Amino acid sequence: MNSFVTPWGELELSRFPEDPRELLRAWDAADEYVLRHLAGIDDAEPTNLSGTVVVLGDRWGALTTALAEHRPVQINDSFLAQEATRANLAHNKADADGVRLLSTRDTPPDRIDVLIIRVPKNLALLEDQLHRLAPGVHADTVVIGAGMVTEIHTSTLKLFERLIGPTKTSLAAKKARLVFCTPDPALPRTESPWPRTYALPDDIGVASGRTVTNHAGIFCAERLDIGTRFLLRNLPQTHGHQRIVDLGCGNGVIGTAAALDNPEAEILFVDESHQAVASARATFEANVGRDPVTEFAVGDGLTDVPAGTIDLILNNPPFHTHQATTDAIAYRMFADARRALRPGGQLWVIGNRHLGHHIKLRRLFGNSNVVASDAKFVILKATKR
Repeated sequence: MNSFVTPWGELELSRFPEDPRELLRAWDAADEYVLRHLAGIDDAEPTNLSGTVVVLGDRWGALTTALAEHRPVQINDSFLAQEATRANLAHNKADADGVRLLSTRDTPPDRIDVLIIRVPKNLALLEDQLHRLAPGVHADTVVIGAGMVTEIHTSTLKLFERLIGPTKTSLAAKKARLVFCTPDPALPRTESPWPRTYALPDDIGVASGRTVTNHAGIFCAERLDIGTRFLLRNLPQTHGHQRIVDLGCGNGVIGTAAALDNPEAEILFVDESHQAVASARATFEANVGRDPVTEFAVGDGLTDVPAGTIDLILNNPPFHTHQATTDAIAYRMFADARRALRPGGQLWVIGNRHLGHHIKLRRLFGNSNVVASDAKFVILKATKR
């Protein structure tokens, strides 16, 4: 937990899942800046928060928790951010019943009076969400973006201008900046260009030439990244009934390839991103078809998977959360994988060579073998004994 002093009181906040060893805060200077502005501090007029308040992309629930008395609607792509919001609302005894938590795949409110946007790292996700939210914005809607100066670019401002209306920025404060956008009802309301599809190359094994679907915000949404390409060329071959997990599935191309290689396998696609799981479902169904035993889950890794029930886990773990580089996510994924695997089950991991995943795997599994490697990537295999 860390203390966050806001105009609505002091909050004790944590990321999710809570880890007493975690040094990263559950809020940043951009959260602080936008709350001070809303409250009328720093020479601003207080914002009328009596209407429908929408908070887009609240990273760990700091904004939603601070504004809970105003009954905000939070829209988020991240399952972990939603769970952090629930936990922080409960810990601070806020009125959780008055807060609506929606995903980026849900229908947004018909009318939005105050729109607060934590500018995401991914510009495509911002584009898609502004398209979805624009019909609910009216001439008097207060639209404020917030982010660190490294997150707000000319392209960000042009996107606000094109989809919402005239845009300007604040001065920087503690390396944070605000974006002020005045809605223009005369702007045409167009459809989002997402999702997008592309064809896979012809040199990646069973998935060669297949079509991938990507909703906005997915890693490498417009082309196959070189790490996934390397893993597809070196996937393990399975036969007969197997329970396989595409852990951190992204657009689902890895799990789809495993299903194409072994039609008798049961595949579970899991990711903490709603956009990712929607992409994985679309990719799978376009290439394999609908399958009643295939599962698509938005969640916290393998937390909800019973122990000792999985034969093979395929994983390309992230090594950052927002702007912070960390190996904590990968370590949790590996630990969850060990619990979920049957004896003799395997975890296959691809990562940049410098990340040192073999050290973590040996610590957890007692073994780690190199399956394939090149100048940039290494594929490791750990077996549960």
